[in-house]
Amino acid sequence: MDVFLVSGSVDARGGEAARARQLAGLFGRMGHRVHLVGIAPAPPGERRPGEPGAEGGPYRRSTLYDVGPPPCAPRRPRGCLDLAARRRRRAHERRMRAGAAGLSALLRGCEGVIVVMGAWALEWVALADTTGFKVVVLSHEPYAVTKRSARYARLRWLCRRHADRVLAPTRQDADWWIRSWLNNVGVMPAPLPGPVPEPSPRDSPCVLSIGRFTHDKGTDILLDAWARIAPSHPGWVLRLYGDGDATHVEALQKRCAELGIAASVRWMGYTADVPGALRGGSVFVLPSRQEGFPLAPLEAMAAGLPCVAFDVSPGVREIVTDEVDGLLARPGHLDEFADRLELLMEDREAREWLGDAARRSVRRYAPEVVARRWEELFALLRR
Repeated sequence: MDVFLVSGSVDARGGEAARARQLAGLFGRMGHRVHLVGIAPAPPGERRPGEPGAEGGPYRRSTLYDVGPPPCAPRRPRGCLDLAARRRRRAHERRMRAGAAGLSALLRGCEGVIVVMGAWALEWVALADTTGFKVVVLSHEPYAVTKRSARYARLRWLCRRHADRVLAPTRQDADWWIRSWLNNVGVMPAPLPGPVPEPSPRDSPCVLSIGRFTHDKGTDILLDAWARIAPSHPGWVLRLYGDGDATHVEALQKRCAELGIAASVRWMGYTADVPGALRGGSVFVLPSRQEGFPLAPLEAMAAGLPCVAFDVSPGVREIVTDEVDGLLARPGHLDEFADRLELLMEDREAREWLGDAARRSVRRYAPEVVARRWEELFALLRR
């Protein structure tokens, strides 16, 4: 069967593009003919280092535009005399149709399933000729976040008109979509990015965080929490893996110095070897203000690291069960987050049993388990 994965980009380091590459590899191992299609290249500073060209990997890759991304649709003309706005809008529509024609050409002569990674890519799929295909929209964003966004009404309309199935990351998110009058909703979690790794020895006085340095990822909150803990634990260090906008990173590092914790914070930069990084830690932290279905805690728990996180979404609760395989703090409660992190730093026995439980828990997201769920969905769509 032909499986086309359509994403905003195919070469970005993380986020939607990383999930698309992960699924492309999974579907390829399942025996399907896989084609990964990006709408436009990622901005140069956000591209994955060493990303192979369109012929690399166990699947085909294509990008609809050589440069981009295409701009958002210009505002609608305010009246018949608003000629400049009309010209901009017509130019945008022509460029959209040209990209959709390119997608139609890739789909021609094939049949199977199109998996759309998010709302933006769905705009091009909706314009393309998808004859012979079932369209599946895969969301990793919490419903509450989508509902607050300006694109919510448009996305719901597109899903009703053009999607055969909409997949939410958790049952709670799916229930909320159903209450918004979508009747083609299912649940599909993200798989672990690879096989379950060897467990970390958890004998290093090191707390780890992995993710891009953005406001939503909450690194500033983590630094504030670490400033409350570090003076009482002089042997421990905080390792921060990731990258981000240079201005934002500089602001975080300045904040780190102002808090007096620079000596115990290690800025490790981006790493492609996540399992190797996890083997050097004993506790994992997820200080995010907003998350969908995050992969970083999945990988950490698979390595046997207990996770401390803010309970910010159904996806986080789906992965981490408080006091069973990790610890959760109420959103915005910095003292509670710091106390739970400090508990694991001080109590090796708690780290051990929570870490072992985490490792057992995430096996339900092993690639072979999630692959079976996808095969069941594909069989249902082909009926």
